[in-house]
Amino acid sequence: MSNEVTGLLPGRQQDILRRALTSKVVRIKDLSAELGVHEMTVRRDIDALCEQGKLQRVHGGAQLLERTAEELSQTLRAGQNVEAKERIARAALNLIQDGDTVALDASTTSLALARLLPTRKVQAIACSLDAANVLAAGGVPFLMVGGNFHAPARSFVGAFFLDTLSRLHPDLVFFSAKGYSPGAGFTDPHLPEVGSKQALIRSGSSVVALLDHSKFGRRALATIATHADVNTVITDREPGDEYRAQLDTDDIQLILAP
Repeated sequence: MSNEVTGLLPGRQQDILRRALTSKVVRIKDLSAELGVHEMTVRRDIDALCEQGKLQRVHGGAQLLERTAEELSQTLRAGQNVEAKERIARAALNLIQDGDTVALDASTTSLALARLLPTRKVQAIACSLDAANVLAAGGVPFLMVGGNFHAPARSFVGAFFLDTLSRLHPDLVFFSAKGYSPGAGFTDPHLPEVGSKQALIRSGSSVVALLDHSKFGRRALATIATHADVNTVITDREPGDEYRAQLDTDDIQLILAP
């Protein structure tokens, strides 16, 4: 998402929006204490955000409009561990040969890889609007897999998406997950995304998980891939003996991004 949601706002108003993303309702009294400002100041900030169409008033406070919540969620996700994602993307690029067909999920780490693909002579399969835009700007030939639009991830899901992917066979699939643990495998909390990621993973000849260090030891709602589904894991830090041992046992290549 662009700066329209947070980038041009004063820092305190950005904080209010971020708190509203994680809480159903933000209360003026609570915001005053948390931000260290007078309640009247908080009211003025909330009034300004309501006028801009980002919040709506409720008794004693405010809540995010649905559209703003979706956009803000994407912005915050894209801003996490940016340097690690870029390093992982550069390491992933080394696995790609000219002539390969490369499929990218809707994760922000795959998006970082999409930005590097103009340096390879490849065909890409895009599963998100953001990846399609990046590939188009870079002059990379690509196929966009459509379906029902899932706004929080700017991706596509549903029966049409699944049917299309069942007919495609990329050389390399790159995906990320919200968490990885030896017991649960690679997991994600967003059920609309789970089926799409599973179909993408099934389609590839070789499957590569792009996981920054924060994903290890976390477990989300649903498993999108087991160890048997994945050939390679790329991360930015040594994950620890437990994880390395499990990956070795399951014959999964571990690559540490320099």
